[in-house]
Amino acid sequence: MSQTKITKKTVFQSYRSLILLLMGIIAGCIIGLIYGEKATVLKPFGQIFLNLMFTAVVPLVFFSLSSSIAKMSNTKRLGKILGNTLLVFIVTGLIASVFIIGVVTIFPPAEGVNISLGSYEEPEQMNLMDQVVKALTVGDFKDILSKGAMLPLIIFSIVFGYCVSLITSSRNLEHNPVVDVLDICAEAFMKMINIIMLYAPIGLGAYFASLIGTYGSNLAKTYAKAVGMFFPICIFYFLVCFTLYAYYAGGLKGIKVFYKNILPAVITSLATQSSVATLPTNLSGTKRMGVPEDISSIVLPLGATMHMDGTALTTLMKISFLFGIFDMNFTGLSVWATAIAISVMSGVVMSGIPGGGMMGSLIIVGFYGFNTEVIPIIVTIGLLTDAIATMINATGDAVASMMVTRRVEGKNWMQKAFK
Repeated sequence: MSQTKITKKTVFQSYRSLILLLMGIIAGCIIGLIYGEKATVLKPFGQIFLNLMFTAVVPLVFFSLSSSIAKMSNTKRLGKILGNTLLVFIVTGLIASVFIIGVVTIFPPAEGVNISLGSYEEPEQMNLMDQVVKALTVGDFKDILSKGAMLPLIIFSIVFGYCVSLITSSRNLEHNPVVDVLDICAEAFMKMINIIMLYAPIGLGAYFASLIGTYGSNLAKTYAKAVGMFFPICIFYFLVCFTLYAYYAGGLKGIKVFYKNILPAVITSLATQSSVATLPTNLSGTKRMGVPEDISSIVLPLGATMHMDGTALTTLMKISFLFGIFDMNFTGLSVWATAIAISVMSGVVMSGIPGGGMMGSLIIVGFYGFNTEVIPIIVTIGLLTDAIATMINATGDAVASMMVTRRVEGKNWMQKAFK
């Protein structure tokens, strides 16, 4: 009898933070449904949580990534991790794109929608290079210390960590104190994240109350079909594709470990609508999945800015919807290739920003030169689908880290991690 009580207490303690988080979110949803737009008065409490997370996550990315790379004496391993990370991101992104293109080709989201928004005039020229430069670099060092410059920050962190590693080897140092500083700072900011997460039930509950109160009853009939299609598409993609990815990473054991540890990341990403804000939760989750620290600290920050399966799904859905409104054919390799390129670019530029899908909608309109009257329509689609798209993005980073581990450590990596 006493042994049973101890076991139950241990299980409750293990899931206490998750239970409190769920209770806070459920309470927030109920408040939003009851009070409607009046619940927006709680939004500042949710914004405080997001601001605290973003304040800590930028230095966390720098120190954890720099520390992991600086400690690597084997540069071949670093190259192997980065190479396989890029390969996994490209393959899964293409799978997501092909998947959603197949769905919208068979079931056009704008079919039967009658909206008169004028004619479509194709723009003369679009310059993608400016977007590439903006995504990869910043013009001043102070600008790199921002959540809006996560990809430049990651590039800078990787190069900085590599340079520290080069100094260690070139001077034949057995121990570099700079590595200790980076390691201690990474641990300190991880502790800070843990402290901030104590406020998560209140902060995320308030944020959900505001979201539900503002958008809960504003589904317009003209795009209800598109939104209604998107949720089962994402759920299907999550359950089928991520299960296959986890199986590739670790067989049946990989599937079990993935689903056992992914729920906190699912909840955080749905609540914050930000892959960057979910990064600390993902780092903790992948550690429980057995992913080595040097792999997770590289794959996850990169994934938060570059691995955007959910963004690809929602961006291609929006483009297909607009093509349907203007009676244009969303068919052909050139059309699909351009749309995929835009979805990838939107993901890199807008990732890590809460509600980033809203700005991604503006990129679509600007690129194709659609009538500006469509902006409210696809912005609303973005607002209503951004949470689940971000969930696909963030959880996809976790399963991607498992796949990279399989390719770097070998197919028996999970047996070694849990032996």
